[in-house]
Amino acid sequence: MQVPTFSLGDEITPEQRSYFDTHGFIRFGAVASIPEVDSLLEALSALETSYVEEKRDTVLGTPLRWGQREDGTPFVQRFAFASHFNSTISTFVNDTRFDPVRRFIGADARLGEVEKDGVVVNHWLNTEGSRYRQLGWHTDGLRDLFWLKLPGPMLNVGLYLDDSPIEKGGVRVIPGTHKQGLLPMMFGKVYFLDNRPDKREVAITAKKGDLTIHDGRLWHRTARATVSGDASRRRNMYMPYIDGPYEPRTANPKTPFYHRLAGLAG
Repeated sequence: MQVPTFSLGDEITPEQRSYFDTHGFIRFGAVASIPEVDSLLEALSALETSYVEEKRDTVLGTPLRWGQREDGTPFVQRFAFASHFNSTISTFVNDTRFDPVRRFIGADARLGEVEKDGVVVNHWLNTEGSRYRQLGWHTDGLRDLFWLKLPGPMLNVGLYLDDSPIEKGGVRVIPGTHKQGLLPMMFGKVYFLDNRPDKREVAITAKKGDLTIHDGRLWHRTARATVSGDASRRRNMYMPYIDGPYEPRTANPKTPFYHRLAGLAG
């Protein structure tokens, strides 16, 4: 399956909506400029420095995921609630260019800056000290599944902060699985622990500044890079769009079980 690259305009076009409704994902080219992406990377670097100084392990109950550089210094491989703790990131993700994306899910949809895991930034690196090289199959509604209910619509909007060709690994999705029922979503894969390729999967590649959208109910995984070191570096920022009851995270919540489960898959 060839994944087309669309242009994001003032509205999602009928063609784009049809593609997404059928497959559960879509890719838009050059939504952010290179200088904008570089500014976001600078903001993340500053946020990482503060977390190192604070020796911080969690944010709003969600674990930070740490790796180790070749010189032994730590670096954050998974930020949660990034926009909640940095004004540059918050300003960017609330830009009006994303209004068509918000309306895509519904008139009452919102960016969940303090819900779920907020704005998440992943830093993938295929090196010995990295704890974020791959991630097994999962859907993003695991919390709801624990309560034996189907997750509501949720869009994961991913901005690519690096060029991400196929040799860097990256996101693999099973098209159409966002329409599956409760039992397939619960038992179709072994959550996080199963990272085996699936004959139905499609690789999503992207360039720096591209934007992808996938339905959180879609089965997806992150494949390990076939290259290593700096050549494998792949960073992306996910913005969750949510439609439903407002469920903000409190200042000192307990770490959700599904994060503990995901931690087993490093």
